[in-house]
Amino acid sequence: MMRALYSLVVTAAQPFLRRKLVRRGAAEPGYLQAIDERFGRYAKPAQPAAIWIHAVSLGETRAAGILIDELRRLKPDVRILLTHGTATGRAEGERWLRPGDEQSWLPWDTPQAVKRFLLHYQPAIGVLMETEIWPNLVACARAHGVPLVLANARMSAKSLAGTRRLAWLSRPAYQALGAVWAQTQSDAQRLAQAGATVTDIFGNLKFDAAPDEAMLERGRKWRATSDRPVVMFASSREGEEAQLLRALAARKPSGQQVQWLIVARHPQRFDEVAALVKQAGLSVSRRSEWGAQPAPADVWIGDSLGEMTLYYGMADVALLGGSFEPLGGQNLIEAAACGCPVVMGLHTFNFAQAAELAQEAGAALRVNDMNEGVERAIALCLDPAQRARVAVAARSFAASHKGAAGKTAAAVLALLPS
Repeated sequence: MMRALYSLVVTAAQPFLRRKLVRRGAAEPGYLQAIDERFGRYAKPAQPAAIWIHAVSLGETRAAGILIDELRRLKPDVRILLTHGTATGRAEGERWLRPGDEQSWLPWDTPQAVKRFLLHYQPAIGVLMETEIWPNLVACARAHGVPLVLANARMSAKSLAGTRRLAWLSRPAYQALGAVWAQTQSDAQRLAQAGATVTDIFGNLKFDAAPDEAMLERGRKWRATSDRPVVMFASSREGEEAQLLRALAARKPSGQQVQWLIVARHPQRFDEVAALVKQAGLSVSRRSEWGAQPAPADVWIGDSLGEMTLYYGMADVALLGGSFEPLGGQNLIEAAACGCPVVMGLHTFNFAQAAELAQEAGAALRVNDMNEGVERAIALCLDPAQRARVAVAARSFAASHKGAAGKTAAAVLALLPS
């Protein structure tokens, strides 16, 4: 009864979704691609029985890529259907497509659109990455005999509170999942409270990512072009860049002892961030305008996708985006794997255990606010011996938590219908 009411609401909202996509597409043209797929309508036929993996955005798509590589290692002839919710996720997902694979938007969660999606692609199994649970999607998959699992599953205390407020809708969806493989014991406990039956704890897939060595080396060479150590603000979020600029303005000339590099989390904000830096009276050099090496400037702007390894190669220290505002933090595992020390704020609830373990291992430093973060980052840059110790700890931390990819891939293949 309650899901029927929910279905009426999301069905009635479809015209508003179309308008939202058009508006979003003005800034990010990727949202204008294949809009009909959002409503379960497709331009060409599909081959059935692929392993369907849903990765809503950029971070989930990178985790999905690690799983796809392991699936191909165990089953070379595997075919993949990769779905997304954001333009950045879809663009990143193209890296993992092979002949015979397919890519699509996940349909809007109406019974009609989801049914058309399942009948069109006829996947052998569905793998939802990390957090993405939709009531009609889960119910329709079960009705059509498609095993649906939640992989690399995580749930913060904040997300659990929101889930409990909508328990009448979310609990049946979690209960209907065929399997749930959690990242940590804490995630498993919260997922169980949400209604899921957690079948195993495999760890975090992102630990199994190997940095692109060629990209890492290129970053190191570019780092050598600066006569100052480099501090990167990695995956910064709205409001945080302004905090950084205020902290720098209050710390002249100490803030000028390092080269600053800002890489915003969302590409639609690249221009905005560059404008903020210029308004603060600082010169800007953007990655998109570099030739053989970065051009001199007060602040470098990393305005490209798929090059975080390059930027970590350039950085001596990274401030962790999303952790200086109550946004939950960003993934610090890639930084650790690249041997880049991390300075993080108080807000890391989206990656709570990884952040805590990194801090315990000496791979990351926790600070109370941006002012302290800037001070600690500068101090670490100017102490090569201490920085080297933290870099070694970061690599050891990343290496010691590998293994989730093999466990997850084997579990997916074990659920494939014979």
